[in-house]
Amino acid sequence: MILYYFPGGCSQACHIALIEGGLPHQLVKVGRERRTEDGQDFNLINGKGYTPALELDDGTVLTEGLAILVFIAEQSGQLLAKEGLARWRALEATAFMSTEIHRNFIPLFRGGSEQEKAQAAQTLLMRFGTLSEQLGEREFLVGAQMTIADCYLFIMLCWAARMGVAVPARLDGYLTRMKQIPSVAKALVAEGL
Repeated sequence: MILYYFPGGCSQACHIALIEGGLPHQLVKVGRERRTEDGQDFNLINGKGYTPALELDDGTVLTEGLAILVFIAEQSGQLLAKEGLARWRALEATAFMSTEIHRNFIPLFRGGSEQEKAQAAQTLLMRFGTLSEQLGEREFLVGAQMTIADCYLFIMLCWAARMGVAVPARLDGYLTRMKQIPSVAKALVAEGL
């Protein structure tokens, strides 16, 4: 498999999941100009033009972080309960992050007005508060094991730290713990972070 990624982008959640799941993969970096590190036009690989994209061994390309994360979990037999409420809670949290948290970073990344940035930061604090409550005193977002939701939450918290967005104190501690997990540390090093 080939993961097309942007360093520190939301593709990092998929990168962490691949490592944690023990799935063999290659990384191909995609630059802001939509070219891969070996000069390919990324738009020809993923017509949507953004990462992540996961090219399977048969040449099929999967896009969208949530779909890729679930695929990785299914292939590895890890990171997502096979059945029961824990499965649905992990999917629920990951979908919440991909819609309600991820999109609220847009004004911060794309030069919104000061009012738009302040509103985004306030909304993000509220949304992160929801996840902080879900985390409670547990080590991971959904129970005792890392799931795809943790992979995604990690990168969203990294973005918050980079953009100066306040998050509940419980999530600061969570971020610190996540950085110590070998798969997360390995992904950070591989992406030059």
